[in-house]
Amino acid sequence: MSSQDPRANRHDRAVHGRYEAREADWRNGAIVYQVLVDRFAPSSNLDAKRHLYPAPKRLRDWSELPTQGQYLEDVKVWSHEIDFWGGDLASTRAHLDHVQGLGVDVLYLNPICSAYTNHKYDALDYQQVSPEYGTRDDVKALAADLHGRGMKLVLDGVFNHMGRNAPIFQQAQADAASPYRDWFEFNPAYPGGVRCWYNAQNLPELVMEHPAAREHLYAGPDSVVRSYLRDGIDGWRLDVGHDIGFNVLEDLTQHAHDEKPGSLVVGELWTYPQEWFPSVDGVMNFSTREIILRMVQGKLPVATAARMLNRLIADAGVDNLLKSWLMLDNHDTPRLATTVPDPTLRRLTQLLQFTLPGAPNLYYGSELGMTGGDDPGMRAPMRWDLVHDEQADLQWTRQLIALRKAQRALRVGDFRLIEATRLLAFERHTDRIGESVFVIANPSHETITEVLLLPNSKVMSNAPLRDLLAPGSATPNPLAAMLEVTLPPGGVRVLQPDVTPITGYSTYKRVQ
Repeated sequence: MSSQDPRANRHDRAVHGRYEAREADWRNGAIVYQVLVDRFAPSSNLDAKRHLYPAPKRLRDWSELPTQGQYLEDVKVWSHEIDFWGGDLASTRAHLDHVQGLGVDVLYLNPICSAYTNHKYDALDYQQVSPEYGTRDDVKALAADLHGRGMKLVLDGVFNHMGRNAPIFQQAQADAASPYRDWFEFNPAYPGGVRCWYNAQNLPELVMEHPAAREHLYAGPDSVVRSYLRDGIDGWRLDVGHDIGFNVLEDLTQHAHDEKPGSLVVGELWTYPQEWFPSVDGVMNFSTREIILRMVQGKLPVATAARMLNRLIADAGVDNLLKSWLMLDNHDTPRLATTVPDPTLRRLTQLLQFTLPGAPNLYYGSELGMTGGDDPGMRAPMRWDLVHDEQADLQWTRQLIALRKAQRALRVGDFRLIEATRLLAFERHTDRIGESVFVIANPSHETITEVLLLPNSKVMSNAPLRDLLAPGSATPNPLAAMLEVTLPPGGVRVLQPDVTPITGYSTYKRVQ
């Protein structure tokens, strides 16, 4: 039914079209899957590529795990930054059935541009794909394949800095009259004589405001941002967006939208998100990640975590957060199974990732419970041996994705905190009571019984609820907006009003 249903009240009519508009935008509530190309899938043509990994680079066996190395003064990188496992765009493309089978909407690749290291955050040439990975034609083919599967492709843009081996930096450093000299900030007072990201000598920063640099990176018709969008990609994730700043980000985002209306620009922002919109379409929501993890680890009282979430969502706005990526781990953090080793609490944590407003971002292998600590431990090669239907973490991930796909409110609904003290409880809702979802979680180590206040005027007393995680199980009934719930340690319930008439009668008969 639409909001034109005669049962719609004045409040329903006030939001008429809101949820339909959100659904029409692929960026809202999309499920994102992150891939490090070198580590995702082994190349089928590795022998032909061995010459692309000359010493001091090392090509590792897929069964090996990455380990901390030593700093190599001559090349200004750590040895583990130049250990490779040999994955490429072709091997990624050959394993898309797994990604699609999960129910993913967006494939996000860590940098693929020509670079010296395995992580590619030290670009040599933004317009060239790193030869270990393939070519621009491979990018076009991957984008076309994904589009044929109903999916999108987002690339990682690392425009705040380049690599010290980049030809334009080498030229600028060697020649004060170089046309590229002003693309960088040279100053003898700086370590190495040039401003570098976090003073890492391999990462000289670009002066993104310089007209020629701006034209090259994103403003010009043949710029990096715009030309890849024309090649078929659907958006950019911008590395260290906080370093790029509000104004340059907004300028870049506008040019991306001019080139491809409806494209996505997500900023890596380890900051409070409120003021970063509309400089970017979405943020990587580290603040929500921190709230969730600290609560689950017992470092943050549940009631405080609830207030923090409520404040953040109100300040940032649901429409902005729906385009923002909510991740629990990635290439810069320990993996979730290492951060939250208890399987029950880890499942609760993942449930929150898939039910709070946002676009859940899965890091490759986390759907399998892969472990890994600090860099480079979290960047181990994908465990394809764990991909089978009996794998418990994979089953749970599939269940969460299926739940989200089936529930419109979880994808594009608004957020409302449910009043509680010891349990974390909230509602995702649209203008239809039958779509409301009540999420209730107990992140503690003890059984908790609590009476909750459901601040939804459409919830009828003694009307049945159903448990979306355990269909057919017994559920409590609300009474005058109150709901008494008992949850075991780490327990979760995902409840929804059951508006199905019973022998022809429903108390919801005149409620949309």
